[in-house]
Amino acid sequence: MDFYQLLGYFTGLLVIRPNMEPSSLVPTAALVHLVDAILCGVIAGHSRRNMIGWTIGGLICGIWALGVLFLLPAKKDP
Repeated sequence: MDFYQLLGYFTGLLVIRPNMEPSSLVPTAALVHLVDAILCGVIAGHSRRNMIGWTIGGLICGIWALGVLFLLPAKKDP
């Protein structure tokens, strides 16, 4: 397994499009992770969670951080 296959499966892009060229995989993965980071920040802000932490988590982990954020139980009022 090379770097591009690992990156493709980590981001989920090779599951969607298995014949993606390595030259387009890196910019597409970067864009997807950027959008995931923005979504994580917005959702974390609305659910009163750490916005900066979830934004960084979304930037690094992408769709996996977004999935965890969706599965977390609602925070109770203090």
